[in-house]
Amino acid sequence: MSRDVEIVVHDHMQQGYRYTRSAPSGQDFDPDFRPELTPAEMLELGVFCGKYMTDCREEFPASWFAKARLAPDGPDCALNHFGVRASVPLRVWIEKGWIHPDDPRGWFQWYCRYYSGRRMPDEDRRQISRWRAFRRHAAQIRKHCEPGDPFCRPRQRQALLQWAYDSRHI
Repeated sequence: MSRDVEIVVHDHMQQGYRYTRSAPSGQDFDPDFRPELTPAEMLELGVFCGKYMTDCREEFPASWFAKARLAPDGPDCALNHFGVRASVPLRVWIEKGWIHPDDPRGWFQWYCRYYSGRRMPDEDRRQISRWRAFRRHAAQIRKHCEPGDPFCRPRQRQALLQWAYDSRHI
């Protein structure tokens, strides 16, 4: 049985935000949520032009960052696995109402915290629903690309990586 652990966040976007990790890291996921990549694997592959987690290292295990492809200065999309930008600016996410106040960086922040053991039932259901809906991009790659062709639809392939789907082998 896991012991609840309280986390206090102090980073660029949140000061004094508190949450509890009540599930073991990487375990006890909703049965409808089976990501193909862990947060550490995503960071190692290269996601979000290397800028997503540069000020959040204290919140998550150091092992997640051991091989992470992070940009020291501004975003560098060459660090992305497919070498392309595949996301819209955060302001678009805010305008669309996709951002929950507890996770001001969006889906990947939610996933990192969920993976680490935080549970927020209503928000978890919403984000898992969004994750499941994103799978349609894998179907489009399968329909329009030769298997294993990384040059076919690289933006969609990169976007899938950023939603924990392993698009390298589609």
